[in-house]
Amino acid sequence: MRELLSGRRGTVLIAISCGWFLSMGVRMIYPVMLPYLQTAYDLDLTTAGLLLTVLFFAYAVGQLPGGVLADKVGERIILSLSMVIAAVTLVLVIRSPSSLVLFVATALFGFGTALYAVGRYTILPRLYPEQIGAANGMTASSQDAGQSVLPPLAGVIAAGLYWQLGFGFAVPLFLAMAVALWVITPTRTSAHDENDTDGLSVATLRYIGSVLRQPGIVYPTAVLVLGLFIWQAFTGFYPTYLVQQKGLSTSLASGLFGLFFALGILIKPLSGSAYDRFGARRSVLVVSSGPVIAFLVLPFSDGFWVLAGVTALVSTLLGFATVTEPYLLEQLPVDIRGTGFGILRTIAFTVGALGPVVFGAAADRGFFDEAFMALAVIAGAMLLLGLRIPNA
Repeated sequence: MRELLSGRRGTVLIAISCGWFLSMGVRMIYPVMLPYLQTAYDLDLTTAGLLLTVLFFAYAVGQLPGGVLADKVGERIILSLSMVIAAVTLVLVIRSPSSLVLFVATALFGFGTALYAVGRYTILPRLYPEQIGAANGMTASSQDAGQSVLPPLAGVIAAGLYWQLGFGFAVPLFLAMAVALWVITPTRTSAHDENDTDGLSVATLRYIGSVLRQPGIVYPTAVLVLGLFIWQAFTGFYPTYLVQQKGLSTSLASGLFGLFFALGILIKPLSGSAYDRFGARRSVLVVSSGPVIAFLVLPFSDGFWVLAGVTALVSTLLGFATVTEPYLLEQLPVDIRGTGFGILRTIAFTVGALGPVVFGAAADRGFFDEAFMALAVIAGAMLLLGLRIPNA
């Protein structure tokens, strides 16, 4: 850890991690705020799930332009711009006069935060070519730190004051982070100048397509797709499930939700280090086995402490991206790393975005427990696909 944080690159890593902490932490405020949004805009569970799907789908769409811009203009501009867009669109969310405006503002917020994602990845292989797994694990754990701290904080603010402030407190934080990233992040890495492609021409698209069809890209991407589908369905409705089906109070449900992400602060650095040492194949087997067991036993589990144990078991899922994404970055040629990674993340997040609306529709029809058991089957498919990942 000391080596990661030393020198100029350590300062950059801390700044990027702080931005990721804020961006992803605020994004996961939505599940905690769903009851307030349902009341304010008269949304049922299916429509609430659709709102989350819009958020995640817009996040998926933003991956490709984020990757292209990371290749073309460098990470400094795109990371800072993402923070500004997030601040402005959160104001729109707070001031939405109707559910239609809420959906549009949510989509814009998801798109803005997506611009941050690829840039924060593409800079890591250049800063830490020998420790990409560990560096990615640190930034990834900052995501879970944000998701464990900011949603409960938003819940407390919304309950004690106004629900709009559950989103609004983050606006000045995004603006401050935009300034910090602009000052700290390097203007442009040398690899951009040396390996610039000729844009998204037909020849470039054919080249990218030939790369993306390789087994070393297909199988880890498939694992990423399924992992995101599970993650977005689970996180979208787990607090609601604990309240409606398990009889927990909102505060206890929020506590278990925060526990899930808090454990990721440990799991993601460990899974990143495991990737550096053991490779993607064996690491995927470990992170996907926990959710298989947890989702099968969850419908039959009751009581806070039992549910806390199940939540801890599910949390191993949080390592799936920390394993697959560094592998994909290392497999992609440096001249299309941002664009190629943006395409892969767009595909993965687009499919994953279907999770909340499908899960919400099942819950509305009385199949809450069965939906979790279906997630166990999908996690099992992740495990099997992990066995097909070629050794790097």
